[in-house]
This record gives sequence, C-alpha cells and structure tokens, in this order.
Amino acid sequence: MPDSTKCPKCSSLYGYPTGTSMMCPECGHEWNPEEAVGNTSTTEDSDSLIVKDANGNVLQDGDTVILIKDLPVKGASKSIKAGTKVKNIKLTDGDHNIDCKVDGFGAMALKSIYVRKG
Repeated sequence: MPDSTKCPKCSSLYGYPTGTSMMCPECGHEWNPEEAVGNTSTTEDSDSLIVKDANGNVLQDGDTVILIKDLPVKGASKSIKAGTKVKNIKLTDGDHNIDCKVDGFGAMALKSIYVRKG
C-alpha cells in the first residue's frame, strides 16, 4: 500500500481521497499526499493543539490571560473575580484546556472560553 494513503498522524491504513487531498476516517486528519510521501515523522503533533480565548486569539504556553467572568470555585467560599490576571499558563487537552496558578486560589484548570489574552 502506498505511503500517501497512510495517515501521517495516526498511521491508519484507511485514508481516502477527497479530491485534492486525503482524509483519515479514524482521526479526521486531512493531508496533501504529495507532501506526505516519504515523510514518516509526525511533525504536526505540536501544531495540533490550538487553543483560542474568548475573542478568538490563539493562546500559547506562558501567556498571561485575564478572566472575563466571575468563576465559582468548588470548595472555596468565594469566586475568582472577572479581571483577575493569570500569568504563565500551560495548555492541555480536554474540556478545561488551561492549567495555571491563580493567586489566592492555587493550581487549577480553566476553560479558554472564560479568558482573554492579556
């Protein structure tokens, strides 16, 4: 089987043509078969995690963000107020895609829809 039909992201053998590109039915990855031939490394793994804030700006590890909404915290008597600045974030996969430390609350995970780049 030619390498151009093998998915460069998940190595699935069931890639199918979509006109000008190839599509993987297992992971949903789309690629150009001319660029994938002979390329066995998966360099796109670092680019696959794209996290955007509430305004649509792309976030990166180490960014500073500002909360746009009061967020209640389970087990705490008070909520995190809107306008709180959070420094040095770390992006993760999942529903809560930002790991950070909030002053006065400690380490926690936040959803990117409640922050803006600051």
